[in-house]
Parts: sequence; structure tokens; C-alpha cells
Amino acid sequence: MELIDGKKTSEILQDEIAQEVLTLKDAGGKIPHLAAILVGHDGGSETYVAAKVKACERVGFKSTLIRFEDDITEEKLLQSISELNNNADLDGFIVQLPLPKHISEDKIIEAIDPRKDVDGFHAVNVGRMVAGMPAFISATPFGILELIRRYKIETAGKNCVVIGRSNIVGRPMSILLSQKGFDCTVTLCHSRTKDLKGICQKADIIVAALGIAEFLTADMVKEGAVVIDVGITRVKSETTKSGWKLLGDVKFDEVAPKCSFITPVPGGVGPMTIASLLYNTLLSSKKEIYK
Repeated sequence: MELIDGKKTSEILQDEIAQEVLTLKDAGGKIPHLAAILVGHDGGSETYVAAKVKACERVGFKSTLIRFEDDITEEKLLQSISELNNNADLDGFIVQLPLPKHISEDKIIEAIDPRKDVDGFHAVNVGRMVAGMPAFISATPFGILELIRRYKIETAGKNCVVIGRSNIVGRPMSILLSQKGFDCTVTLCHSRTKDLKGICQKADIIVAALGIAEFLTADMVKEGAVVIDVGITRVKSETTKSGWKLLGDVKFDEVAPKCSFITPVPGGVGPMTIASLLYNTLLSSKKEIYK
């Protein structure tokens, strides 16, 4: 069993991005610029955005953080997005989710210029991804693909089961793994799937993205399978100083011994998301997606 180290891989990818930024700077090129809009004071969002700002500093990007209180009107937020769309110095920006209930997340996402949608959530980028065209791929699926590439995990002709059909992870993951270059035979499962256990037992690769802690157990996994755990559930714990711990969708201790490769939680897929966002911003600054 080999542990897939997302933290180390993320650091390597960020180092590669930083080196490319230095090359651009030495050549008199444009320094990539990423912005984030943060509405309100959600603890998770605050932590995530702070990590993005720190990562920008590490790789040499310019970064801008725009804050609004959670009583901002939808109209005012849309106006801010329009300004960022028209800011020629800005290569990409994200609107940190979740948003307050009085604001439509779909309307906000669709207002972002697809050429600056480095989160990869806009319908244009999703559509281009489905068609196999150059697109900004959302951070978690991109991060998983990068881990598969860098660990040289064989995918061609393999049976892959994706558990979970969200628009952010499950659905795009199933499409990407079936495309040329990965060439998996993919089964997309969800809460209504019959005989999920039997389907998983036949899988060479399992991507668990259901959002239920320790859902995937050893009796669902065959010997030698590759298991990618996307889930992050915060649960109370008496054994940690913080009083809580993070669990994935996979019952790690019992599943890991059966695997050829497996991602841990934390330290697996999670650290790849920010590196993926930085990579998309670099691509945007170089006009490699939208020529």
C-alpha cells in the first residue's frame, strides 16, 4: 500500500508555479493576479481564503481580497463582480462559497466572466470540459487528476467507480476520468444506486465523494484497488486538543491495507485544491485556455 501524499505534491506543484513566475518576471512578463471576494465571517471560509492569500505570496502572485458584510445586497455583489470582470490587470477571481441565503449562488457564478473563472464553476467552463475543450477545471477534480498523474497510477481500461454526483466533484470527475488520456470505464453512483457494495467490489479505482464519514468500508473494496477519498467531515474527538477531528468518506484503517494506493484525510486531496487554483490563475495569465 502506498500513501498518496497530497500535501507534498501540492508543495511541489506550488514550487513549479513559483519558478515559472520567476521566469515570467525575469522576462518582463505579467505577474499573475488572483482576487477573492469574501462575504461575511464564516470560519471555514475565512481560513480557506487566508490560505489562498498566503499561497499567492509563496508563489509570487499578486493577490487582492475584497470583503463584504453578510448583509450586502445581491445587486451590490453583482456590481463588484462586473468591476472585476473588467479589471484588465486581474487574471482570475473567486467568490468564496457559501453565500448568505438571500443571494443566489447560481446567479453569482454565472455573472463571472468564464475567462476569469479560475474556480471552474461557470457553465461555459463546465461545458468546455465536457466537450474535451480547453477549460478551467474546478480545483478538486483537477487536484485528483494531478495526483493520479504524478503517482503514475494506471487508468487506461480500468473500472472506476465515482460515489457522489455533485457538480463540483462527482459529476466532473466521472467525465474527466472517461476522457482520452485517462480512458477509464466509469460508473457514477449516488444515493439511489442499487447494489452499491457489489459495484464497488468490482472497481479498480474508487473516488469517494459522498460526504458521509467513513462510508466506504473494507468489504466494499477489492484487493489492490486505488481509493481516492474526497470527503471531509468534522466530528467531535476526545483525543485531540481542539476537541474535533476530520474524517474522510473512507474508513481508512480497515480499507488502507487492501489498497495499492490511497489518499489520507487530512493530507490527501484537500491540499491540492489551492495549488489547482493557483495553476488555473497561471494558465489564465498566460492566455492558455482562452486564446
